[in-house]
Amino acid sequence: MVVQQHRSGGGARAVCALAAMGVMAAAAGCSGGGGDRAAADDRAGPGAVEAVRQAAAVLTGADAGDASSARVTGKPGGKDGAEGSPAQAGARADAGPKAGAGTTAKVNTSMETAAGGTRVTIRGRGTYDFRSRSGRLKVVLPQDAVGKEEHLPITELLAPGALYMMNRGAGVPKDKWVRIDTTALADGNLVTGGATDPMAAAELLLGARAVTYLGESDLAGVTVRHYRGTTDIGRAARQVPAASRGALTAAAKGFRTDTVPFDAYLDEQGRLRKVRHRFSFANEGPAVEVVSTTLLYGFGVPVSVKIPAGRDIYTGEIRQGQQP
Repeated sequence: MVVQQHRSGGGARAVCALAAMGVMAAAAGCSGGGGDRAAADDRAGPGAVEAVRQAAAVLTGADAGDASSARVTGKPGGKDGAEGSPAQAGARADAGPKAGAGTTAKVNTSMETAAGGTRVTIRGRGTYDFRSRSGRLKVVLPQDAVGKEEHLPITELLAPGALYMMNRGAGVPKDKWVRIDTTALADGNLVTGGATDPMAAAELLLGARAVTYLGESDLAGVTVRHYRGTTDIGRAARQVPAASRGALTAAAKGFRTDTVPFDAYLDEQGRLRKVRHRFSFANEGPAVEVVSTTLLYGFGVPVSVKIPAGRDIYTGEIRQGQQP
């Protein structure tokens, strides 16, 4: 399996350095442990790349892009096939989700890291508005080695170009927010906050290349179609509207290789319901693997995000690796 490698070295130290102001720093240092149906079927075969990109485009407002250079394998009920022709790879998903559908959603996230035999899982829950590129998550850090809750849940506000965190700890007053410029992060907030920004998770799929259809499965009572493939961060960044591409462009520059393996699950309307990306930080010392999963449901839910005023943002020094 191809994994994403970050330029930073030092195994677990790489994650701590990358997330100097984020959740991953705290966690890594503390834990031991009929017609619609027919059209959908068409997308599942030679149009697999197009189906994945179209689902991402609906959420991000971007152009799904030209799929002519993509490689598509697999078809419903069959084994992986030969490399698809440009015409096949670019097959249109005419009955795909319409623009503006599912522009808000409830979100569940999980981020699992593994290094040197230690596995840590950070979970989040909240809502996200893909129209305003903003959302609110409550991120729960892992228990300590004996199962004790030693960290307060962290509230995160996601906004264009910024991540706001409450209960960050490490010397930050409890009534203050920490603001992080996501365009300045080497990973573009793909892992720093302990949860991949849902918009970034969708945007990454705009760069999908080799995609295989693996069949139908059940996801919390919803029939979904499972696609597995790789995406290209640099290509995805170029597909994002110019005014919104800062974080993903930073990620494209910050990683050693642009290739990221993914699993995407689309419902019968072609909407993205779940996506899992696999990253890896290397190479000086044990590699740190990061598996980030984003689950979308409850489309159309009301979302309210109030950006903190300047007086509510902490500007002092943060003591790294500490949490109350």
